[in-house]
Amino acid sequence: MTSKSENNSIIDSLTDFDTNVGSTERIVSAIAGGALLTYGIKRSDTVGVLLSVLGGSLILRGATGHCQVYDVAGINTSEETSHGKKGLLSGNIDVAKSLTINKPPSELFQFWRNFGNLPQFMEHLESVQVIDSKRSHWKAKAPLGYSVEWDAEITNEEENVRIEWSSVEGSEIPNSGVVEFLPTSTRGTVVKVSLNYEAPGGYLGAMFAKLFGEEPSQQVYGDLYRFKSLMESGEIITTEGQTSGREPQAKKATA
Repeated sequence: MTSKSENNSIIDSLTDFDTNVGSTERIVSAIAGGALLTYGIKRSDTVGVLLSVLGGSLILRGATGHCQVYDVAGINTSEETSHGKKGLLSGNIDVAKSLTINKPPSELFQFWRNFGNLPQFMEHLESVQVIDSKRSHWKAKAPLGYSVEWDAEITNEEENVRIEWSSVEGSEIPNSGVVEFLPTSTRGTVVKVSLNYEAPGGYLGAMFAKLFGEEPSQQVYGDLYRFKSLMESGEIITTEGQTSGREPQAKKATA
């Protein structure tokens, strides 16, 4: 038989909305919850109902900043900045993709090294502002109309061979990467991109993002193909802004 004190403890837990979820996790919870709720409603079956319930709970988690599971585990990620704590949803994600482009390494390196060129073929980037020879400010699109910004700096580079970079300390989404330009036996070059980032919402966030087409490995794969098109033909074929049945327009490169 459940005692009165136990009942009170359960009620207190369910009605406690003190913030114990960090701001980044709240955003991810709200985005993932909205996506799951929409997806679940569209399914109109038992699985859809379960996904909708889960989506609703994530929306509530994002809106209130409170997680009952964190209460039980004694976790408070709202203090993660000052205490260096990371939530249960934290996780490092690694991405590596490569593609052969029919251009010499020097030409590809020089175009990429001007980071202001990157939004031409990286669709998730809104802008990259060069601050100096090492530092730049990046602004990227996030799901459901959100955006994220960070500063990055070049940590190592070898002309016409590789560029390594990392976000500066305190960035909203810590990330680092390297792009390599590897000559082939012919005129072509293998462009290899390797990324590591701290996913908002960790592996759970990455799973939801992949489900709805925002996962970084998908982005990098598409970015490389657009880079190939841009460098080999001088333009990217895009249907952006076109109505159904019309011929796609070409997005031309700018130096």
